[in-house]
Amino acid sequence: MKSFSLVCLAALLLPCALAGCRQTGAVPGLTDAEKALINGSDSVMRVLVVGNPSDEKVLRSRSIDFLDQDLQSEEYATLASYMLRTVTDPSQDGVGIAGPQVGIGRRIIAVQRFDKEGEPFEVYPNIRVESLWGEVVRGQEGCLSIPGRRGVVPRYSGVTVSYKDPRTLETVRDSVEGFTAVIFQHETDHLEGILYTDRADSVFVK
Repeated sequence: MKSFSLVCLAALLLPCALAGCRQTGAVPGLTDAEKALINGSDSVMRVLVVGNPSDEKVLRSRSIDFLDQDLQSEEYATLASYMLRTVTDPSQDGVGIAGPQVGIGRRIIAVQRFDKEGEPFEVYPNIRVESLWGEVVRGQEGCLSIPGRRGVVPRYSGVTVSYKDPRTLETVRDSVEGFTAVIFQHETDHLEGILYTDRADSVFVK
């Protein structure tokens, strides 16, 4: 099993990628800036890092949903593909990734499903945590946006999430336990502008 180093990604044009994406009033569709960022990106994208003001602005922002038409667009398919390519690239070798980490302030994550045969990566748009359950377990976590450090973080052993299937546009629910549940919690935290260091009992140099 890979070490728990959650991949944190970046992108160019970070300030304009957030333009029009603040959670005020109706949820907007993908902006021209977001589309340009997606279509202009390489398949393996730059990693955002804490300490860079532009990067940190993205990492600390709350994400919003995709509209249904955007979920069925070419831009969404490209974004999902690039997120998967980046998290699985040998230079990253992560187990999860979230939309803000590629400069897109939308509710989308990719998670490696260690609880499924073949341990596939799967993408979850418009995802939300519905409930946390089970015992609280402390384990080590890391993030490429905070290089050279790890932390001991308390997480629930189980999580129930809901997300939208981009093909049918129906809401799907899933309950997950164990290490995969920890990844879901870590990645959905990113959608709220929360880093693992905000929850850690301790952080240390690895």
